[in-house]
Amino acid sequence: MSATDHSNEEERFDVLTKTGQKTGISKPRGAVHRDGDYHRAVHVWIFAESTQELLLQKRADCKDSWPGLWDISSAGHISAGDSSLITARRELQEELGLTLPNDAFELLFVFLQQSVTNNGNFINNEFDDVYLVTTVSPIPLEAFTLQESEVSAVKYISIEEYKQALAKEDPEYHCNVEAPSLDLQKKLNRYAPISLTAELTGLTKEDKEALVLLIHAARMMDDIFHQQVFYYSVNKSPWSCLDENEAFLTTADAAIRLLPESTKPIPGWNGIEYKAAFPLKKPPGANFYPSDMDKMEFELWTKGLSGDEKQDVAGFFSVIKRHSDLHSNSNNKVTPSSDLYSIPYSQEYSAILAKAAELLHKAGDLTSSPSLKKLLHSKADAFLSNDYYDSDIAWMELDSKVDVTIGPYETYEDVLFGYKATFEAFIGIRDDKATAQVKLFGDHLQILEQNLPLDNIYKSSEVISAPIRVVHLVYNSGDVKGPQTVAFNLPNDERIVKDRGTSMVMLKNVSEAKFKLILQPIADVCIIKEQRELVDFDSFFTHTICHECCHGIGPHTITLPDGQKSTVRLELQELHSALEEAKADIVGLWALKFLIDKDELPKSLVKSMYVSYLAGCFRSVRFGLEEAHGKGQALQFNWLFEKGAFVLHPDETFSVDFDKIEDAVEGLSRVILTTQGKGDKDAARQLLTKYCVMTQPLKLALKKLEMVQVPVDIIPDFPVADKLLQEKS
Repeated sequence: MSATDHSNEEERFDVLTKTGQKTGISKPRGAVHRDGDYHRAVHVWIFAESTQELLLQKRADCKDSWPGLWDISSAGHISAGDSSLITARRELQEELGLTLPNDAFELLFVFLQQSVTNNGNFINNEFDDVYLVTTVSPIPLEAFTLQESEVSAVKYISIEEYKQALAKEDPEYHCNVEAPSLDLQKKLNRYAPISLTAELTGLTKEDKEALVLLIHAARMMDDIFHQQVFYYSVNKSPWSCLDENEAFLTTADAAIRLLPESTKPIPGWNGIEYKAAFPLKKPPGANFYPSDMDKMEFELWTKGLSGDEKQDVAGFFSVIKRHSDLHSNSNNKVTPSSDLYSIPYSQEYSAILAKAAELLHKAGDLTSSPSLKKLLHSKADAFLSNDYYDSDIAWMELDSKVDVTIGPYETYEDVLFGYKATFEAFIGIRDDKATAQVKLFGDHLQILEQNLPLDNIYKSSEVISAPIRVVHLVYNSGDVKGPQTVAFNLPNDERIVKDRGTSMVMLKNVSEAKFKLILQPIADVCIIKEQRELVDFDSFFTHTICHECCHGIGPHTITLPDGQKSTVRLELQELHSALEEAKADIVGLWALKFLIDKDELPKSLVKSMYVSYLAGCFRSVRFGLEEAHGKGQALQFNWLFEKGAFVLHPDETFSVDFDKIEDAVEGLSRVILTTQGKGDKDAARQLLTKYCVMTQPLKLALKKLEMVQVPVDIIPDFPVADKLLQEKS
C-alpha cells in the first residue's frame, strides 16, 4: 500500500502502454482497474536460505482483491511518480514493519499479470517488478509489525510445500500468474557439454602423483577467481557476456557460490542477516577496485605517486582498496590526498595461495622433469612473494610431458582499466608429434615482424622465436569459463615480452570439440553452399596458431610523441584487450598469406583459411560485444564486410570475395598496428565505436544460428582428472 492511501484522496497510478512505457497520464486506482489500464506494481519475496522457506502474508479480509488468501511476502502498486525500488522498500516497511537497505532487494524479473475478477469489475493488467530478499535464517514471526488493513497474518512455508499447494489449486492460496521461465534454460542450452580426454601414456608413477596435486592446486584458482569477479560454472559470473552482461542467475540460486562478505546484518534485528543482491549490471572494475571508485579518482590519485608506486597500482598483481573501508589504521602506504591504497595479491589471497604453494612444492618434489620441477617451485614462491618474473621465465622454458599454466594472467575482467590479472589454471598433456609440426610458426616471428604492414619506426628488430606447445587439456579452472579458450599466448609481462618474447600453448582437444560442435554447424547455416566444403579443421587450427603467434609481434613497448617510454596496454587501458584480440586475429590471417606466398605453407590453404575464418567470425561474435574476443571479432567482420571482402547473398548466406579479401585484411592490420604503435587511445576508441556494433548482417546470421540452436560454446568435463582424483582418494 502506498503512503498516499492514508489520505482521503484515492491513490493514483501511472498509466502504461502495452509494452510497459509511461504514457504521461495518471488515473485513480479504481479507474485503472475498472478500465483495465496497464500499470505497475512490486512483489517482494522473503526467502530464508537455511530452511529453504518463503514468507507468506495472509491478505486482510477487507482487501478488494483476493481477500483472506495467503500471498506474496509483500506487494503493492507503484504510485504515480514513484520508483520501483522505493515502493518495494516502503511496502515491506508498511505491511510488515521491516526496513531494509537498497542492496537487500534483488530485482529478479518483470512479468505481466493479467486477470479479470469480481464479475468483470476488476481488470488487472499489471507489470510486476519481482524482488527477492534473501535472509540467512528465518525472521521470527513475532518480530513483524503487521498493517491490519493489509495483512492479517504471516507464516513461513517450505518451497516444496508451497509448490504443491499451488499445483493443487489450494483455495487458501492466491496463485500469482507465473512469468515464462524458459529463458534460463535457453541460455544454458547455448553451451554444449563435452568430455575432454587425454592419453596419460608415457607418464611415470611420480608424474601421475604430481598431476593429482596439480589438479588440487588448480581447483584453488577457482576460489581466488570467485573472489576477484564472482563465479558461476558456466559463464564466469552472475552476468552473461552473451547478453550484454545482464544478470545471469539470482542470488538465491544454489548454483552460485556467494562471497562471505555478501552476508550483512539487518540493522536493529539481532542475529538476522540478509544476502546482499548481485548488481544487475556487472561492475566494470570487478572486485579489483572499490565499487564507488571511478577512473577520474584513480587517475588523480596516481598523479601524486612516485614512478615505482604508479607501476605497482597499475600493475597486474594488486587490488585497490579504500583506507576508510577498513574502519581502522592500516600499515599500507596511503597518500595524504587520497583514500585509496594498493594491496598485493600475495596478501589479499594469502590463505588460498599458501595452500596452493604447498601443493606446487610437493608436486615439484615428485616430478622427474627438471624444467617442470623448476616451474612448480618458482611458481609456488611467486604466490607468496608476488613477484612472478622468474616463474614466467620458467614457464616459457618448460619442456615436460605434463604441461602446467597456473597463476594470474589475463586482464579481460578489468574493464575499467585492463590492468588487473585474474587467476587461472590449465593442466594438460603435451602432444609431442603435433608440437613438432607447429615449430615453423614460432621460428618465423622475426621475419613476420619485419614484413608487417606497419611503418618501420614501430617495428621491433629483436623479436624472439616463440616456443609453441600443443597439449590435450586434462583440467582447467579460474578465468577459463565462457568462452573456453582454444589457445593462449603468455606471459603478458611487457619486460619479458621485450627481452624473451612469448610462448604459446594450443589446446588441441578443445579446438577439435569446438570445430565439431560449433564451427561446422555454423558453416552449414551461414556459408554459401559453394564455399561450405572449404571450412576444415586444419585451416581453423592453423589460424588459431597464427593468432597466438601474432600476439608476440607488433608494438608492445612503445615510445610516445614526448619521448617517454610506455606500453600499448598502459596507453590504451580498457580498450587494449579488444584491440589486441582483433590484431592477433587479422594479422594472423595476414601472416598465413605471407607464409603461403613464401612457400612455407601449401597454396591449397588460401581459400580454406579465408572461408574458415569467415565462419569463425560468427562463432566469436556470439560471445557478446561486452567480451574482448567478441568485440574484436565484430570490428573485423564489419570492416571486411564494408570493404566488400565478405558478401551477403539473397538466401541469407555469406561468402568470401577472394579478389578483395587480401587488401582488406592488410588494410585493417595496418590501421590496428599503427594505432597500437602510437599508443593512440582516441583513434582506438573511434575504431571500436564505429565497427564494434551489431550490424544488420551480423544480426541476421546470429538469428539464424539461434533458430537452429547452434551452441555458442562448450562446457567441458574432465573424466581423466576425475578418475585420477578417485584413484587417489
